[in-house]
Formats: sequence, C-alpha cells, structure tokens
Amino acid sequence: MDNKSPEEKPVQRSKSFSFNANKEVCTSCQKTVYPMERLVANSQVFHTSCFCCKHCNTKLSLGSFAGIQGEFYCKPHFKQLFKSKGNYDEGFGRKQHKELWSAKDSDNVTKTA
Repeated sequence: MDNKSPEEKPVQRSKSFSFNANKEVCTSCQKTVYPMERLVANSQVFHTSCFCCKHCNTKLSLGSFAGIQGEFYCKPHFKQLFKSKGNYDEGFGRKQHKELWSAKDSDNVTKTA
C-alpha cells in the first residue's frame, strides 16, 4: 500500500494550453494585444484604445476610419486633408507623384544625351 500525501503526487497539466502562444503586438504602442482588446484594420493589429486618428487623436472604429499608406484618419479629417490640397500626396504631407515623375524624366534625358 502506497501512503503518499497529496503534496508528493506529481501535478498533471493540460497539454492543450501553452504559455508560449504567439503574442500579437499593437502597431501603435508596440505592447501585447490580448484577444478581448484586439482590433484589426488593414491587416494591422491594434488595441481598441490605440486605434486613433493621426490628425486629431480621436478614437476610431472599423466603420469610422479611412486609411492611406498605413496611417489612419477619422473620415472628416481624411476629407479635409484631401480637399485642402486637392490630392492625396500633398494633403497628407508627402511628395507629389509629379515630382517623382519629373525626376525620372530628367534622369532619362541625361542618360540619352
């Protein structure tokens, strides 16, 4: 007869649960995102509290945002920034495509000359 106390018995752990699960990281704050606070927009993972407009920092939802090149805006500011310059590049602080084209054209002219 084996008279082992409960303290001496080995503990059995479930093999289906793992502490080393792949952790997702918030695109905005770079901290771990847990399933209950997870929001995915344009294939990027955020905390629901970190998903904010780049211009006014208003909290966004999946139905209230517009995104361009990995940056997210509330719909009113997205429209305002576009209308202020009339194009996506200059309105959102980037070089205009026509400047990139003119640079390529000048390179082609110097190569053919």
